Amino acid sequence: MSISHWDIRTSRPVELIGFGLCVANAVYLVASFVQGSFLIDPAGHGIPTDFVNVWAAGRLVLDGQPAAAYDWALHKAVEDAVIGYSFDGYYAWLYPPPFLFVAALLATLPFAAAQVLWSFATFPAYVLAIRTIVGDRIGILLACAFPAILSNFMVGQNGFVSAALLGGALFFIERRPLLAGCFLGLLTYKPQFGLLFPLVLVAGGQWRVFFAAAIVAALLNAASWAAFGTSSWIAFVHSLPMASQAILTEGQADWHKLQSLFGIVRSLGGSEALAWSLQCALIAASAIVLCALWRSRVSFDVKAAALATGALLSTPYLYLYDYVTLAVPMAFLVRAGLAAGVLRGEMIGIAAASLLILVFPFVVVPIGPLAILIVAALIGRRALLELRPHATPGLAHA
Repeated sequence: MSISHWDIRTSRPVELIGFGLCVANAVYLVASFVQGSFLIDPAGHGIPTDFVNVWAAGRLVLDGQPAAAYDWALHKAVEDAVIGYSFDGYYAWLYPPPFLFVAALLATLPFAAAQVLWSFATFPAYVLAIRTIVGDRIGILLACAFPAILSNFMVGQNGFVSAALLGGALFFIERRPLLAGCFLGLLTYKPQFGLLFPLVLVAGGQWRVFFAAAIVAALLNAASWAAFGTSSWIAFVHSLPMASQAILTEGQADWHKLQSLFGIVRSLGGSEALAWSLQCALIAASAIVLCALWRSRVSFDVKAAALATGALLSTPYLYLYDYVTLAVPMAFLVRAGLAAGVLRGEMIGIAAASLLILVFPFVVVPIGPLAILIVAALIGRRALLELRPHATPGLAHA
């Protein structure tokens, strides 16, 4: 398997394509706002997107009813009120109570202003995480050019926060384990991303990270209990079966939008039992591979990229905006390439995965998982090369 001495930092095509995608992302956002399909519609009403569930939950907290965020009828009424009319569908509040702190803070602002602040304040954290991982300013360009960021901006979701916390946690595991644990503890606002972390951290002997994450998560939960009461936690737990029924059993959010193995099976007509069986098998396989990998002599960049990818593969609940986090394993691959040489076809693979995310709006089958599998294959190839008895020293210790 050959290693290229091509340097992405001085590649003119990479600069031009990356800059072009950055400009395209910015132009699309501005054009969408001008034509009334982003933030405010032509009638002056807010546009119902995922962010409306955050603002509505925060409004209920400010009104002294935090548990009502998990009452679908009350929460929907607030969503309709802030948008200005009763819109079709419903954006449920599915997050654990600690995230109500963020929702309440955002709800102190008007809806559109809050969405703008949320997206544009969290975007730099994501860019900083990717640039830090890559270890070169080219990381800024790659972060801004990544196609998944556009979806996150349009609906005001939390992909930037998830990517920043995931990337920060993985980057600091070896350097500053307590800080890495803090990032992981904060990432528990998105619990579906944390299925494999405890197992892998134990397998890798990362005990300080493990306990720091547990302590931060416990403190967050205690703070939310003190602020929002026991009723909010009871309401959250009671809402979980309803959410599972609506999203994973009935597919009320449309199967083709569910960008996981579970979503693929269901969109192709497979039963819920089959979807769960295959998803659970994937979780088990990912856990076994990752635990073995983290106990091996493979470089840390490869281990980190694999764990970030495994976090995405293991959850059945995954949407396009979550794919901002796929930039994290890609960044670790770029970092490994800068340190030890780019493998033949590696950048083409990353470009192909990005292209799949870019064309998602034009297809009706979940193709996001294919992008994850491409990245997983690139990571696996690099890992196998490093594990060879006579691996290139520079590569083996990148």
